[in-house]
Amino acid sequence: MASTTAPASTIFRRPKQTSGWMSWLTTVDHKKIGIMYGYSAFFFFILGGLEALILRLQLAGPNGTVLDANEYNAMFTMHGTTMIFLFVMPVGAAFFNYMMPLMIGARDVAFPRMNALSFWIFIFGGIFLYSSFLFGTTGPPAGGNLPGGATDASWLGSTINGGWFMYQPNAGPRFSTGTVLDFGAIGLQILGLASLISAVNFIATIFNMRAKGMKLLRMPVFVWMTLVVAFLLLFSLPIIAVALFMVTFDRQLGTLFFDTFQGGDAILWQHLFWLFGHPEVYILILPAMGIVSETLPVFSRKPLFGYPAVVFAGAAIGFLGFGVWAHHMFASGITPVAQAAFGLATMTIAVPTGIKIFNWMGTMWMGKIKFTTPMLFSLGFVALFVIGGLSGVTHSIVPADWQQTDTYYIVAHFHYVLFGGAIFGIFAGLYYWFPKLTGRMLSERLGKLHFWLMFVGMNLTFGPMHWLGLQGMVRRTWKYPEEYNFGTWNMVVTVGAYTIALSILVFMINWVRSKRRGAESGMDPWDARTIEWSIPNPTPEWNFGVNPEVQALDDWWHRKYDEDDEGRPVRKAEADATIAQFHDQGVNPPAPIHLPSPSYFPFLAGSAFLAIGYGVIYHTKGWGLPLLAFGVILLLSSMIGWSLEPIEEEHEEVHA
Repeated sequence: MASTTAPASTIFRRPKQTSGWMSWLTTVDHKKIGIMYGYSAFFFFILGGLEALILRLQLAGPNGTVLDANEYNAMFTMHGTTMIFLFVMPVGAAFFNYMMPLMIGARDVAFPRMNALSFWIFIFGGIFLYSSFLFGTTGPPAGGNLPGGATDASWLGSTINGGWFMYQPNAGPRFSTGTVLDFGAIGLQILGLASLISAVNFIATIFNMRAKGMKLLRMPVFVWMTLVVAFLLLFSLPIIAVALFMVTFDRQLGTLFFDTFQGGDAILWQHLFWLFGHPEVYILILPAMGIVSETLPVFSRKPLFGYPAVVFAGAAIGFLGFGVWAHHMFASGITPVAQAAFGLATMTIAVPTGIKIFNWMGTMWMGKIKFTTPMLFSLGFVALFVIGGLSGVTHSIVPADWQQTDTYYIVAHFHYVLFGGAIFGIFAGLYYWFPKLTGRMLSERLGKLHFWLMFVGMNLTFGPMHWLGLQGMVRRTWKYPEEYNFGTWNMVVTVGAYTIALSILVFMINWVRSKRRGAESGMDPWDARTIEWSIPNPTPEWNFGVNPEVQALDDWWHRKYDEDDEGRPVRKAEADATIAQFHDQGVNPPAPIHLPSPSYFPFLAGSAFLAIGYGVIYHTKGWGLPLLAFGVILLLSSMIGWSLEPIEEEHEEVHA
């Protein structure tokens, strides 16, 4: 062991630090893991977007011939699965991983290696799902024919085609033979395990690693939303895990949980799925709400209006989210009493959501608003989320829901909430925190072009879907006849979708260009309020040169500003000196800092799930059980090696 004392110019860094791509393979640094989550999620975002564009080509006009029925179902299923489980959830994890420890004054998360394990499980889960394109097989229903007119019951190249919701018994062994639905059930299990590990890690970090003086009601709203999402994951993922195990047992072991011909209950799947699925909606949207709660005060030059109300409204949304699942099932034959109860609950959950919206409006009221790109995306989030929320309230009216369900009205509502809401919030966060990652600024000119293209494209795409749905266009159908007169609005929708794609291309150009040649951000480019901006950009490996001590909500702002007699902010004379002092401490820590060691074992343990998944699907083949055994042995040996790895190793002294 190295000495625990060192010159003031010396720090202890991660021992045995590898370089190049190996440093990313073995890293346990929450910032690198957050970056890897972000790039991986964006890669899947591109895949999901391409699938959506193919769908829109098929539906641009009546009687489309781009895809047959089976191909359309496959594209539709993979688009939904990708966007929910491989983009919005992991991009939320990217923000949580990178920003949450900085915002509470921590050097890392509570369990750095578990953090790395969750990322690698996510990566291999995504690979497993998409490998169905190569290895998935399909076959006819009992006594039926293959979808799309195919004749070979074992043809390769199919992919998951039962919808992201995998309704039973359609996705069961009686009506969906082959392996494609096995890839879906097992792949979602793998991804769920990654999310569950992250949830436990984030809860432990927030409760145990906050900076001195950071009481719960001094935490930034984004950290609060991280905590709420983590608890939602903790309580909802076991529900879908049970349901997916039952599906896998039905398909692989011949059980009859959901086979209605043999006494099973297909409606049980809907109950289990939506007990997870509706909290899942808030798992997707709450991170964006947290981001917007950070950006609006900064660019309104005002503190967040009603901070405690926003915090408790977020917690209330999480709690009430578990009590509205059956509004997805009004057309499934549940009793009138249940319909009335869940309709009322659906109206109730609009109350805390409305509180947040009015608090955001109160924050902007009489503020000195700066229309930067992050602010534009935040405003877009508020506007579009309100539209999605209002259309959602109409679903609480049972007779109206009967008319709307399984039409494009539902598609419009869902995308106004999750595209207009979650994705606009995500881009607000990317533009706002880009300097923390790179020390540079994204181009405001390209950023505003990106915003307006996406805003216009979003409304062109999903606005007309409300009218198509009310006119009777059924969702999940691959074509429609010309005499229904759906063609004009569908062409508008397709033009909007390609406008969104153009906006994403602008963002990608902006990101690559700014990362290389963007203007340097300096220490605190937005004159922000929270403590992650009290350290240099890009973030040092050790985060804080000195462990911070928090004295108030928005502590960093209070270090720079006082208030006059009328409550108006007045910049302190010593503000610039304070910023310089924090910068120097961040660059040259005055005391030794020990950071966790990198490790190969999270990668090895994560890769084991790939072999386990294939082994379960192909256990009846000669090589299936050996592959399953190999995966289990690799997982166990990785865990044993992990447990024997020393907590502290020889440290590399680096002179700052």
